[in-house]
Amino acid sequence: MPGFDCRAPQCASLLIGSLAWLCILLGPPARAEELPITKNPSIPDFQNRTHDTKPYDFDAPPEGMFRSITMAEGFDEELSFRRTHEIVPVKPTDQFRPDTSGIFIVFSLHQHYQAFQVFGRCFSEAVSGLDPHTMVGQDAMYIALEDESGYLKLAPPQGGWKPGRYKVEIHAGEQVNEMTLMGTIRFTIAGSNATMVK
Repeated sequence: MPGFDCRAPQCASLLIGSLAWLCILLGPPARAEELPITKNPSIPDFQNRTHDTKPYDFDAPPEGMFRSITMAEGFDEELSFRRTHEIVPVKPTDQFRPDTSGIFIVFSLHQHYQAFQVFGRCFSEAVSGLDPHTMVGQDAMYIALEDESGYLKLAPPQGGWKPGRYKVEIHAGEQVNEMTLMGTIRFTIAGSNATMVK
């Protein structure tokens, strides 16, 4: 009995016929639906519109990386739910007595990916006898990668706090310059006979 030779012309025509029937059964190839033609949008559609953006106010309390920032008479350290040490304000206020031993600025931070420093520079804003361009106090705190909160302490200047309004520039970075300014907070030193509002 002769063997089957697939090189024979009958084998080739059988294969071609099978492929033709397969193409007929499957039908013509499906065409992708064409996308509708849209008009070219204008360039301002891709840019931030000025009326949609809120300008950042460097003369207001800092935002951005700061989750919260407040002035207080002191601070306490608590264990947070993540088992990390969290610094919290004690007796938050923006009015202090002239004999206060220190003014604390307590803040909490959003997640950050490098270490940096937070600086506080205190100037008089409406204090009789003090030049508003002369710094009356400052402090800095190193923030490690795992830190989520911190504090600054403003010690009384030589001769004590004079009644009036003060402002504190908050900077964040490696050094203090105009690019590291994050915002400004304010406090008042009440007169010796004034009643404190809590």
